[in-house]
Amino acid sequence: MVKTFVRHATVDDLELLEVIENDADSPFASIFSMGGWRPAPSYVKAPQENGFLLVASDRPESDAIGFAHVLEVPDGGHLEQLSVIPSAAQRGHGRALVEAGKSESRLRGYKRVTLRTFAEVPWNAPFYLSCGFIEREPDSDFLRDLFLAEQQRGLGRGRRIQMNFDLTEEVGLPHDSSLDGR
Repeated sequence: MVKTFVRHATVDDLELLEVIENDADSPFASIFSMGGWRPAPSYVKAPQENGFLLVASDRPESDAIGFAHVLEVPDGGHLEQLSVIPSAAQRGHGRALVEAGKSESRLRGYKRVTLRTFAEVPWNAPFYLSCGFIEREPDSDFLRDLFLAEQQRGLGRGRRIQMNFDLTEEVGLPHDSSLDGR
């Protein structure tokens, strides 16, 4: 594992996030038919949404090589997107982003972090399991609506699951001060 520097995204990072997500989605081509795969959304308006964006780099003040987008939803945060460019994969950057996302969510008073992911893709559900997430059924209107939206978008190419991380069970953990500005 190499050192990862995680910070809140700045306006200068926003255009790069779309490129990172598209690049990070490329390994799915070997697993799923990519014919109908949508390109990543623009993140230029993301700061106007409730939640936060974190970016990771392998050197201080260098361009982002990965990011986490966490939305604020009823009773917690929802990890909407985690992307790391393939050339920087398997070096701990994704894990650092997940841990920083959980830490920031805890600071914001969220009770849990949820996500939706592919069950059998090694860098999806098995990775999140190793980060402490557990599989759960969608238990809120937001999560049930998200499940339906995934079905309508055709994300049913592989088994999709709901995963949760309960932030109230981790009491007394040291705060991750790796985020800039802390």
